[in-house]
Amino acid sequence: MCIQNGEWVIISKVKFHFQIRDRIIRSLHFRIILIILCVGILPGIGAYIGIIEAYESRAVSLRTAEIQNQCTILCDQLNSYNYLMDNSSDVINASLTQLTNIYNGRVMIVNKELTVIKDTYALDEGKMIVSENVVRCMKGERTNFYDKKNRYIEVTSPIMEAGADEIAGVMLASVSTDTIEDSLRIFHTKGREILWIISVLVLVFSIFTSYLIVRPLRKITDGIENISEGFQDEELHVDTYRETRQISEAFNKLLARLKTVDASREEFVSNVSHELKTPLASMKVLADSLLIQSGVPVELYQEFMEDIAKEIDRENDIINDLLTLVKMDKTAQNLNIAQVNINNMLELILKRLKPIAEKKNVEIVLESFRPVSAEIDEVKMTLAVSNLVENAVKYNHEGGYVHVSLNADHKFFYIRVADNGIGIPREDQDHIFERFYRVDKSHSREIGGTGLGLSIARNAVIVHRGSIKVYSSPGEGTTFSVRVPVIYVSA
Repeated sequence: MCIQNGEWVIISKVKFHFQIRDRIIRSLHFRIILIILCVGILPGIGAYIGIIEAYESRAVSLRTAEIQNQCTILCDQLNSYNYLMDNSSDVINASLTQLTNIYNGRVMIVNKELTVIKDTYALDEGKMIVSENVVRCMKGERTNFYDKKNRYIEVTSPIMEAGADEIAGVMLASVSTDTIEDSLRIFHTKGREILWIISVLVLVFSIFTSYLIVRPLRKITDGIENISEGFQDEELHVDTYRETRQISEAFNKLLARLKTVDASREEFVSNVSHELKTPLASMKVLADSLLIQSGVPVELYQEFMEDIAKEIDRENDIINDLLTLVKMDKTAQNLNIAQVNINNMLELILKRLKPIAEKKNVEIVLESFRPVSAEIDEVKMTLAVSNLVENAVKYNHEGGYVHVSLNADHKFFYIRVADNGIGIPREDQDHIFERFYRVDKSHSREIGGTGLGLSIARNAVIVHRGSIKVYSSPGEGTTFSVRVPVIYVSA
């Protein structure tokens, strides 16, 4: 069987991955928990912050509007009592004091000259005040200002002159926002408590969910680990989720392939042992025959030594072909790609094989439909074509022919090796590229060869990203068709 070199290390790689299995599963647990915590808690934190900010903005807006309305009402009363000229009105002073007490604030009345004529705190009366908001209000623009740091709201309202549309003064009211801050503090406390409760619930939920998600994966890894320890008859059947079912099915396919590879390896080792032992056994029989006889004639001695030399050559051919296959497997990714004239390459191959064909009276014909150049490893491609042509000669009739043709299009070049030899039975055509496979073992040994030539040819074509096919009928001949890209494309 043809076994790719990388398949031998699949089991060892699986074992290596299981050395870090627990770390991966713990990491997966942590990631699932972290994701669920983020999904569950971050929206709560966002809602918490949004509610606090919305409440604060709404509370400040309502308090500002309320103070603004109160100031407007008082400004109308100040206008009625001509308070800017005479601030001794007990009614107005009582209203100002009441406003100050209710809202825990301070009210100042400023005339046109920016002089404070009334201060409910009695601190700045008679003094001049220069405030941007007061100046803007003097120009007819109502203003308000919220100082979050110092926790107060400042509002201005114009005082109109009696019977005129001119501004005679400004009422400046500053009220405390302690009640709003107290409400915000309560919101913060309750909000944090709710967030902690939500966090604990989400944490418990995330741990439970991660366990449910990871448990099937742990079953899969345990099953794979058992298989890697040698229990190869077991298969994975974890159908908890669609994904775990797909993983199980994919691994069962891999396991089936490993079993096939293992069977191929055993068959390959058996075939190699048999092929190497056969020449040795023949040499052993010949040598023992010489040793147990005395006075062996020179002619018989020479005949036996010639047979031993042939068996040695056969053993050497087998070893060389095995080394070629091993080398080709190891260097599949290190081809010596170069632009090669395929026409010249085929002419040289047939020239070298012509003496073999002449010994069997087989005619070799080369037909080139057009000049072809391609990016290939010339040594490996020469080896592939040589094996195909040499087999066509060996398994041919006396006086037969081998027809080699070359053609190409814009993507591929095509080499056909056709003969009118003994042919290959249909049931054997699927196996001829396997190592050491022979259609007729007794006839093949008479002809010679190691049983590795077609396997070498197929490997050489495959590493060029090409394909090779066989068409044959017993007694009518065989045709091998090779297709290789003109431009080599690495994996």
